[in-house]
Amino acid sequence: MNMRMHGTSPCIDPVALQDHTIANSDVVTKYNVAGEIGSRVLANLKELAVAGAKIIDLVLEGDKQLTEATGKVYKGKKINKGIAFPTSISVNNVVAHFSPLPTDEEAQIELKEGDVVKITLGAQIDGFASCLADTIVVGKSEVTGRIADVISAAWYASEAALRTVRPGKKNWDVTKIVDAVVKEFDCTALEGMLSNSQSRNVVDGKKRIILNPSEGQRRDFESAEFEEGEVYGIDILVSTGDGKVKNGDKTTTIFKKNDITYQLKLRTSRAVFSEVQKKAGDFPFSLRELDDPKKGRMGLKEPQDHNLITPYEVLYDKEGQIVVQFFTTIALTAKGNVKFAGAPAPDFSKVKSDKKIQNQDILDLLATPLKTNNKKKNKKNKKDEASA
Repeated sequence: MNMRMHGTSPCIDPVALQDHTIANSDVVTKYNVAGEIGSRVLANLKELAVAGAKIIDLVLEGDKQLTEATGKVYKGKKINKGIAFPTSISVNNVVAHFSPLPTDEEAQIELKEGDVVKITLGAQIDGFASCLADTIVVGKSEVTGRIADVISAAWYASEAALRTVRPGKKNWDVTKIVDAVVKEFDCTALEGMLSNSQSRNVVDGKKRIILNPSEGQRRDFESAEFEEGEVYGIDILVSTGDGKVKNGDKTTTIFKKNDITYQLKLRTSRAVFSEVQKKAGDFPFSLRELDDPKKGRMGLKEPQDHNLITPYEVLYDKEGQIVVQFFTTIALTAKGNVKFAGAPAPDFSKVKSDKKIQNQDILDLLATPLKTNNKKKNKKNKKDEASA
């Protein structure tokens, strides 16, 4: 418990007494409000993601809408709110974190018909973050072939994962079910991609889920058991290829401050790090948020060298492969899992894979509801009691 000392009499910090778990209905409301904002912004960006649209315009618009929308809620209350994850637009074999600056050469890239576009973003209210990601195909009324396969694989893998993250289950259970689902579509989960537990001001909690681990990753990865009351960001990334990712040649623009203390030596580094603390806090941020992105890029070098900052590097699959992503923020409650934020289901009347899930265990899992319907159970119990 946090204590403030006044002379010899301890004064309990009122913030420490607040319940920041989902047992508190106010916390749930904040997660839900953040999720609703993120979902609206994502839907708007999907409408704007047409052939000829520039990626820079989309990421700028996404961040603008997130900032404006979070600014309109909980007005008059002194709480932190804003972007939980900067808008990123990653196309085709680009895996994640593609979010250029207006001055970057990549800012001129335009979407083309048939591009497979992953849109990732998030909002936070009072430190409670709801992030989400969806994948669309630009300008196509019907999607077939390998693109349809990988969209189907990623969606059903995501839905299976959400039904496996249950109290008493282990992180390895999720790893296993995702692998099983994507194999039904002759696809592969991206090697080493992580999902994390979340809490207030934390999107990269200690409990983690890993996709398609290498032998070394599997050996070193810590097992974890899911518990009621936890929140997770479930990030499912699936490829038409072998799932091996690498860093590309595009400059990193998204970073996150770590909970580490170090006395920075350079004045520029101290100024930039102070700006990051003030504007982004503990959440991932884009260099675009800084007053001078060029100076910010230089000023982050020393903090990065001393592990005060984590870079979200732009990752790539092999040229010619397609990567699809679905990201969902969920809570584990006594009545089942609740989605705070997530993509709507693809329109499978238009996404037509010629592959189907044959594994009956997977089909049974997908048929189970995320949330338990206690009303029917209660009605049955009352009926049984009445007839007794």
